[in-house]
This record gives sequence, C-alpha cells and structure tokens, in this order.
Amino acid sequence: MKKIDNLREIFQNTKHRRPCHIYCPRCASPKIQLNSSLAVWLTPKQYYCPECGYIGTIVMELEEDPQTNQEKTET
Repeated sequence: MKKIDNLREIFQNTKHRRPCHIYCPRCASPKIQLNSSLAVWLTPKQYYCPECGYIGTIVMELEEDPQTNQEKTET
C-alpha cells in the first residue's frame, strides 16, 4: 500500500500543463514542426525547423502567465 500512496502523491503534485507555443532553439522561429509522424509513438519527438534547418529533440516553450492575461476590470 505504501507504493500506491507514493504514486498517488506523485500524480497529485504533477503540474497539469496547458498547450504552449514552441519555438526553434536556434533561430526562435514559431514554424518548427514534428519531423516525422512516427516520432510520437515509436521514437522521441524530433522537430524540424524550415527556417534554419534545425533537426533535434529540444525546443523552446513559451507558457502564458495567467496573471498577466487576465482582463483588467474598472470600477
């Protein structure tokens, strides 16, 4: 039971992420895309950038800050 409790704690503490924008780590282009359709289930995700020719598994992610995206309300 101790292992199950530890696993349950890990799942509770895992941050649930919203989809975020990805960019090329070499040229910062937002046009980066998956290199192959097999890259999702057979091998690690590999990305391709048509702007600079980058091919690799590392991408930059931009997460939106929920505090700055809130609409200002005037009273």
